[in-house]
Amino acid sequence: MDNPFSNTYTGEKTDSALVFEAQNGSTQALEELLLKHQPFIYNVAWKMVRHPADAKDLTQEALIKIVTSLSKFQGKSKFTTWCYRIVVNHFLESKRKPGEEVFTGFDAHANGLENTPDTSMTEAEKQENETYIKEMNYSCMSGMLLCLNRDQRIVYILGEMFDADHTIGSEILDISKENYRKRLSRARKDMFNYMNNKCGLVNPDNPCRCHKKVQFALDNKIIDAKHLLFNRKEHSNFKNVIKPDADFMLETVEDKFDELYRQMPFKKDFDKKTFLQDIINDKEINRAMRLN
Repeated sequence: MDNPFSNTYTGEKTDSALVFEAQNGSTQALEELLLKHQPFIYNVAWKMVRHPADAKDLTQEALIKIVTSLSKFQGKSKFTTWCYRIVVNHFLESKRKPGEEVFTGFDAHANGLENTPDTSMTEAEKQENETYIKEMNYSCMSGMLLCLNRDQRIVYILGEMFDADHTIGSEILDISKENYRKRLSRARKDMFNYMNNKCGLVNPDNPCRCHKKVQFALDNKIIDAKHLLFNRKEHSNFKNVIKPDADFMLETVEDKFDELYRQMPFKKDFDKKTFLQDIINDKEINRAMRLN
């Protein structure tokens, strides 16, 4: 997959051609354009709001905004800049989703962990429950993202997980390169400081371990054993999608922290009827786009 947040993105010419055809009434071109960018829009949304259903709603809303504004795109900027500025602004300005209310800050997250009873596991039990332990790991890290305010969260997701540098990131957020670097640095520092003080995956001196929280999470339906949200075999991860050939050297605690979020799940495959059918067939959108 060609990462649109990377300075090595090669899809602008294809985007421009599809936009031109869609603006001239091609349903097929519009569908191809939306299918191309849908996975990236969804995965930004998913990390912003945590719950897949909320991410689906946000994605559909953003896609509709893109489609209904497409006639105004004149090619004066890169399509990716124009497109993802709409996406990011919508995510930042939309009403907070229920999943975002799970944790309102790092203190709330810490209290949640401290009030969750520990249940130890033997090595054999850890192997037997490996799927749920990984789900607990992803769930906890997803909750940590919610501890950042929305401005910090979107910068962290774009910069740390999607690898958007200060040029791309500042263009999408419509801020200066210096401001983007400062926001990313602050978000990264806040996340690292919290995890280094609380998370046993980052700092072995911390007592918190994912496997100790699994039994409570299963018993209280925090983890639904039959319907996992994160640790699903059909999901890839950010490292494989965004930087498949990168060789990360885990020499410091900071390196280990970076690697954890690169392992977060990335949903690649979608049923296009689920996301696009209502948009493509909407009478108002058809009328506005003169689709055929």
